Amino acid sequence: MLNSNRSGATGRASIFARLTFTLVYSVALLLVNPAFSLAQETDTKFAYIAGSGNAALDDHVTSLLTEQLGDQVALEPLIESQIAILKDEPVIAIGPAAFSRVRQANRDLPVLALLVERDFIEGYATRSAGQVSAVYYDAPLLRQALIGKVILPQATRVALLATTESVEFYEPLIDQLAPYGLEAKVFIADTEDQLIPSLIRALSFGDFLLAGPDDAIYNPRNIKHILLTAYRRNKILIGPSQAYVKAGALASSYAPFIEMAELAAGHLMAYFDSGSFPAPTYPEEYRVEVNQQVARSLNIPLPKREWIAQAVQNMINENSQEADQ
Repeated sequence: MLNSNRSGATGRASIFARLTFTLVYSVALLLVNPAFSLAQETDTKFAYIAGSGNAALDDHVTSLLTEQLGDQVALEPLIESQIAILKDEPVIAIGPAAFSRVRQANRDLPVLALLVERDFIEGYATRSAGQVSAVYYDAPLLRQALIGKVILPQATRVALLATTESVEFYEPLIDQLAPYGLEAKVFIADTEDQLIPSLIRALSFGDFLLAGPDDAIYNPRNIKHILLTAYRRNKILIGPSQAYVKAGALASSYAPFIEMAELAAGHLMAYFDSGSFPAPTYPEEYRVEVNQQVARSLNIPLPKREWIAQAVQNMINENSQEADQ
């Protein structure tokens, strides 16, 4: 009788031990991957958000993505301790710092980068096609150049300022301008001492100065000197972004956040369908930001920004139709 009781107790202890292990394992897995338990019960897909550190921006982007994805995909904030152990779960990285953080911790993760410029992400996407993709944040240089053409219809020459490292970034643009009655020339400034002399030569050549997303040239340290030098010669700066329009550039294209979120949602669903991301892409819709005060100070009649954006799009459409014929 005693042996029977001991055997029963041992069996119950064994069952209890197995249940305890299962419970502990499940809790541990849930802590590592909060989406695990829900994924077992529903068909909802999961993706992670690697934030930029700007809570308001991260919340806004996440909200727009959630609206686009509906109940097809649940978005979870990415915890630092998760990065190294995740495998096939896609991560949406908001901004270059978030992308770099995820990439350095786990090079095997599929990552969709948002709010990054083409120059930053293109190399990663080329080397890891299908695994790394992006919705570009910067506007195509051709659109920026055509803003200058719309505002200054008589303009025929575009001045570009670059370093020897960034000059190749402008080469595709130079080849695109001829059908629009424009030509461009790049002026090199590799040091602070070269900046103003090269800028003066650029302004003497061009009807306007076109700025690209080149942090070596267009940064908070240089922008004041660039703008003052341009104004003294009655020349305008176009681009490189909305932030610089507020600082004193005359105008710039930009993609609305809702457009970028729509594209990002499409890329994410394509990943779930095929196991790989589409190639990085620019949004199709762009708006124009303008600085009315700068226009008045230079006596430049400035159309409404909606009209400028539509005029640029019309020029691109017309050239595309002619090329197809």
